[in-house]
Amino acid sequence: MSIIVNVDVMMAKRKMSSQELAEKIGITQANLSILKTGKAKAVRFSTLEAICKALDCQPGDILEYQED
Repeated sequence: MSIIVNVDVMMAKRKMSSQELAEKIGITQANLSILKTGKAKAVRFSTLEAICKALDCQPGDILEYQED
């Protein structure tokens, strides 16, 4: 089971930098990088909500399931 994180795709569509998104959602750029690369073991709903609000998207635009 693989969960694909598409934050970078949505950031590109919205022409938003990592620094700008990190500031808007209140996390460090290092933690945002961990999330973007798929290395995060979990994501808080409050963080997911903040990302969706900042990028004007839905959770399904950020997270995708792909079977191995």
